[in-house]
Amino acid sequence: MLRLRRKRLAALAGLALAALAAVVVATPAASTAAPARASAGKVVGYFTDWGVYDRNYHVKNIKTSGSADKLTHINYAFGNVTGGGCAIGDAWADYQKTYDAAGSVDGVADTWDQPLAGSFNQLKKLKAEHPGLKVLWSFGGWTWSGGFGQAAQNPAAFAESCFNLVNDPRWAGLFDGIDIDWEYPNACGLSCDTSGPDALKNLLSAVRAKFGSSKLVTAAITADGSEGGKIDAADYAGAAQYVDWYNVMTYDFFGAWAAQGPTAPHSPLTSYDGIPAQGFNSDAAIQKLKAKGIAAEKLLLGIGFYGRGWTGVTQDAPGGTATGPAPGKYEQGIEDYKILKSSCPATGTVAGTAYAKCGSQWWSYDTPSTIAGKVSYAKSQGLGGTMFWELSGDTPDGELISALTR
Repeated sequence: MLRLRRKRLAALAGLALAALAAVVVATPAASTAAPARASAGKVVGYFTDWGVYDRNYHVKNIKTSGSADKLTHINYAFGNVTGGGCAIGDAWADYQKTYDAAGSVDGVADTWDQPLAGSFNQLKKLKAEHPGLKVLWSFGGWTWSGGFGQAAQNPAAFAESCFNLVNDPRWAGLFDGIDIDWEYPNACGLSCDTSGPDALKNLLSAVRAKFGSSKLVTAAITADGSEGGKIDAADYAGAAQYVDWYNVMTYDFFGAWAAQGPTAPHSPLTSYDGIPAQGFNSDAAIQKLKAKGIAAEKLLLGIGFYGRGWTGVTQDAPGGTATGPAPGKYEQGIEDYKILKSSCPATGTVAGTAYAKCGSQWWSYDTPSTIAGKVSYAKSQGLGGTMFWELSGDTPDGELISALTR
């Protein structure tokens, strides 16, 4: 990988401390209908700008996998946050890379002198074929959230910067809004923020004031439901009035950053006997956010299209010891579902998610079956829908996103 998988590492530092302390298929016909909606509402998928490199995942794959017919929104990740404002994340991938006819969404090759290329141009083509599909530009993420501290010092200037970039004439009409991925306000992620509990509310207030009601404003937020944890560190309830919804990152609760274990599912829906840290499960986060007064329809349940794993494990059930992270194609301790489903098939379930023991490796990940259960949970809770990280982790025929929308 050229860069860290920013979002997948979303909860590592803070959650680790707490845990330790306690191929393409046949192209379907172009669709002009609005995207299908899951029984639980919105279906928001992240598309990573760095995926066009080693992962060889491009906007066209959203179409050929059938995912474009099922998504309601795409979050393009990530734009940088630096110098108190929003900035381009990867100019080459975003708007400079040219595509030949075979790689282009509509089968038309880019020319060397066209004003817009890259994934931005391909996303415009995808939207032309799927008029109901909305695209938001996500800023921050694990790697670039350190810039939000400076941005919080002058929220109006930050909002102005972001508005100008999102609505740049070069890609006019592409983005339907902005997603703020601050990891984490007044708490620690890759770095620690000390902006205070009101910083997120003030920042999102300025963003909403600048973008107005005609554009979407969303935010990816922590799912740390522990007592005195990250949800308690910032005024998420006060900030909720300024967003259309929150993308709750209900994954990465546990992983091989705790190299010796205990093994635990990284995205448990509920608690279970032996869970390494209380409050580190999806339901705990959702209930805590609702208890703070955040409307259920403004909460989207996060789902990972990947697994986390250990090696040196002898115990099949969760709670075993390990010797370190399991090998992964791009990073140790993490692997896409599309690989794990064959390389280490699920051998059990716990707390509404799956786990797998193969040889000395132990992995946890969601399957179509467990995703169906999470969709049922989201519906029963009155949530606004589901969000997932991220599109390239799915199978070429969109097995997981299909489970979200059945």
